[in-house]
Amino acid sequence: MAKVKIRPLGDKVLIKRVEAKDKTAGGIVLPDTAKEKPRRGIVQAVGDGKLLDDGKRHPLTVAKGNQVLFSSYSGTEIKVEGEDLLILDEGDILAILG
Repeated sequence: MAKVKIRPLGDKVLIKRVEAKDKTAGGIVLPDTAKEKPRRGIVQAVGDGKLLDDGKRHPLTVAKGNQVLFSSYSGTEIKVEGEDLLILDEGDILAILG
């Protein structure tokens, strides 16, 4: 079976979340229900840019491989070949980490 390729359109970005921590700083082990959804992720793919009024495309600021911080409830969660991914607008990305 061929691997599915996903290419975001326009100003959309495909992100794989970074796993949440299993322990607190004090060493308490957290159950899955107590963990927050991580707001950090690694960019897997980017669209070709936002379409401007004059018909030109404005390239995205983020690139594949960037580690980013994004809004908590932004984007659309999808599952591809057992992998949880997130598609969101570039405007929902708050910062590039690194």
